[in-house]
Amino acid sequence: MYTMMQVCRETDMTYQALKYYCNEGLIPNVKRDRNNRRVFDEKDVKWIKDLVCLKKCGMSIQEMKEYLDLCLQGVDTIPRRKKMLEKKQKVLRASIRELEDSVAYIDWKQEFYDDVLSGKRPYVSNLIRTED
Repeated sequence: MYTMMQVCRETDMTYQALKYYCNEGLIPNVKRDRNNRRVFDEKDVKWIKDLVCLKKCGMSIQEMKEYLDLCLQGVDTIPRRKKMLEKKQKVLRASIRELEDSVAYIDWKQEFYDDVLSGKRPYVSNLIRTED
């Protein structure tokens, strides 16, 4: 069994976030020890890691609740869960493309600056007006 703090370390969550997830019902069947403190088993920790990943994927708390509800309903809801994940995957892939474009721009700009500094090309700026 894991304490709240142990789960936080294991999942890289803050104590407040884990407590919030528990209070929101995102972690079903939370157990309590004899001092009424939350305790978690291996399956709980694995599910909490899934929640962390879903959050990083951009799922809202409401979407995570919907996903959890579908998971708890069993195999019959797998097609709906796949559809939810597919939507998030498309958004993530679009974000990756945007980031790759941004990195490519920075790479190009760095190369341009290197060429200017080494004398391979003249400095040209769209911001500085020159007489033609």
